[in-house]
Amino acid sequence: MTYITLSQLQNTITAAVAASAVGRGAWVAAELSDVRVAGGHCYMELIEKDARGTTVAKMRGTIWRNALHPLDGKFFAATGSHIVTGLKVLLHAVPQNHPLYGMSLNIIDIDPSYTLGDMERIRREILMRLQAEGILNHNKSLTLSEAPQRIAVISAAGAAGYGDFADHLSNNPDALVFYPALFEAVMQGNRTSATVRAALERIEQSIDFWDAVVIIRGGGATSDLAGFDDYELARAVAMFPIPIIVGIGHERDRTVLDEIACVRCKTPTAVAAFLLERNKDALQRAIRLAGDITRYAMDALSGEQRRLSGLGAVIPTLVRGRIDAAAERLRSSASILPVLAKSRTEAVRRRLDDISCAIPDLLARRLSTENDRLRSLLNLTEAYSPANTLRRGYSITLLDGHALRNSADAPAGATLVTRLADGSITSVVK
Repeated sequence: MTYITLSQLQNTITAAVAASAVGRGAWVAAELSDVRVAGGHCYMELIEKDARGTTVAKMRGTIWRNALHPLDGKFFAATGSHIVTGLKVLLHAVPQNHPLYGMSLNIIDIDPSYTLGDMERIRREILMRLQAEGILNHNKSLTLSEAPQRIAVISAAGAAGYGDFADHLSNNPDALVFYPALFEAVMQGNRTSATVRAALERIEQSIDFWDAVVIIRGGGATSDLAGFDDYELARAVAMFPIPIIVGIGHERDRTVLDEIACVRCKTPTAVAAFLLERNKDALQRAIRLAGDITRYAMDALSGEQRRLSGLGAVIPTLVRGRIDAAAERLRSSASILPVLAKSRTEAVRRRLDDISCAIPDLLARRLSTENDRLRSLLNLTEAYSPANTLRRGYSITLLDGHALRNSADAPAGATLVTRLADGSITSVVK
């Protein structure tokens, strides 16, 4: 059996790699993993993932000490980030095969524009997705209070950016009062999106209390801000029901949240300055309005005083005119009154004369009428008198002097008196 040794195999692979086209170096796109610096050299794993996130290729990479400082400086100057785990990079590398350590890449250059392009691509895809859902400008369209004082702050408790923000608010020279409350979250790394969204959910439970939400994080590597370029977090911010103000990183840093929040400030300190300026403007407007109200009130009072003074001068003339008019009416009435009284008296006298002439005739007619009525009543009374009734053949039976109307009222043995027209009959009941 023919065979070769392991070292011979390694030497064959090494020779083949050196003789190949890529043996002199090639540009390689990969994601950085397990980046670490030891002894002045930078060691890492270069990986490639498919669309489902499964690693499909892996190789060790090394940046030697003499190349590390210039490459890292070049990358940081362009991207604001050091060479760290999680970045997608385009590296110029020379493949090497070592008999003991196997295949690796010796990195000799890096293209920052590729990393910037990938970051921008992620942000652009998120913004396009929000635009397609119709929610991209939802939070941006909300109206921020003229004087936002009740502030829900999402930040890391011990972060320098949060400390600067709180110090600027509490120690402002205008003694403006704010009511900030911290809702803690992790502000870098893989947990950024989940913890910031959890803080937003806690704020929403007391949503009526807050004027605005502030999301702040101080400066750092650009790669530290990658957690803010997340679709789920961007959607939560875009759909939040009250205005959100963001101040993340340095002035040159920009994340998806900067594009969708109601207000974007450069830094946490800039957020504090924005709130102070807005409240100071509101205070100045209130002072101006109070001055305007006072001025308008004084003008109105002065006008009323002038009007009263004018009325005070006019009133005596008006009163004198009214008195003169009334006196004239009285004089006219006094001159007319005797004529009216005489006319009324003569009319009454004529009426009395007419009445006095009519009284004898009226009295005679009334007496004649009453005499006729009395004669009629007398004749009727006589016609229906008991005597005439008896003469017509009727009788009246008396019991104990009272007329007997029912036979049941006459007990046996009772004495009855029956009166007739020409006398009476006494009988006993049997």
